[in-house]
Amino acid sequence: MALTDEQKLEAYKTMMVIRRFEEKCAELYAAGDIGGFLHLYIGQEAIALATKYALRDDDNVITAYRDHGLAIARGLPVKNLMAEMLGKATGTSKGKGGSMHLADKEKRFWGGWAIVGGHLPLAAGLALADTYRGEDRVTLALMGDGATNIGYFHESLNMAAVWKLPVVWLVENNQYGMGTAVIRASAVSDIAKKAEAYGMPCCVQVDGMDLQALVDYLEEAAIYAREGKGSFFVEALTYRYRGHSMGDPERYRPVHEVEEKKLDDPISHLGSHLIEANLATTDDLQKISDEADQEIAEAVEFAKNSPFPEPGELYTDIYADSMGEVSR
Repeated sequence: MALTDEQKLEAYKTMMVIRRFEEKCAELYAAGDIGGFLHLYIGQEAIALATKYALRDDDNVITAYRDHGLAIARGLPVKNLMAEMLGKATGTSKGKGGSMHLADKEKRFWGGWAIVGGHLPLAAGLALADTYRGEDRVTLALMGDGATNIGYFHESLNMAAVWKLPVVWLVENNQYGMGTAVIRASAVSDIAKKAEAYGMPCCVQVDGMDLQALVDYLEEAAIYAREGKGSFFVEALTYRYRGHSMGDPERYRPVHEVEEKKLDDPISHLGSHLIEANLATTDDLQKISDEADQEIAEAVEFAKNSPFPEPGELYTDIYADSMGEVSR
């Protein structure tokens, strides 16, 4: 699906909001306003937007702990996401999840999971439930390259292949699993080849910095899964400009490598395309950037003025009954 001019402009705006959200979170973390761990999505924004345009609104999306950008692309309100980052009651998880546990069942965005690869069996479970009910819904499961060396990965792909579950497995290969390069930790550095063991069709690799290429591959994958043919595997080659988390000293990669990768920035590429196609001017892009700054500033103000959860909230949202309603 070729993105329309309107979609390209919308994508640029959302990618800019994601970038500004992440930059502000880094500031708030350094100031002590955000606690726990913080994993930034800076550099990987094109993947988040591709999931928006390649999927239906009622499809499932589940991911690991680098989840802020995906949550924004999925349509979760920025002010509530920022409140969750600060542990406030107005957050998407009532301030009890934080950075790594963003979720919204109405948007069918199921998290935000902290255990590496631990969400992959859940993706298979979501797809199995939809198949059992006769739904034609697709589940998109995103993971980092490091998760492909985890047992959950192989168990989940095997089950999905055996039962032909409608899952699109998407690896965001940002070149490093925590502080270790992929080529040093994985016997097979071309991650897409790992899906061959389970008989899944897969691309060799797709440019994770190219929004249109990502949309094309993910749409093909979603159609394949939705038609009942089984799972589809996609590897997106991308790069994170910040450390694995905010506590990462980044001694494992040279500074010049990061600067070279920034030349392939997905937001800059899309902005250049908009200008070349006469869809926007430099002033237009600056206005979009200013509007993103304002939206994030308002989100921070909302979050800081929101209350912390009451102590009694420790005992709510613990169990769910057979109908899926949360028991209090």
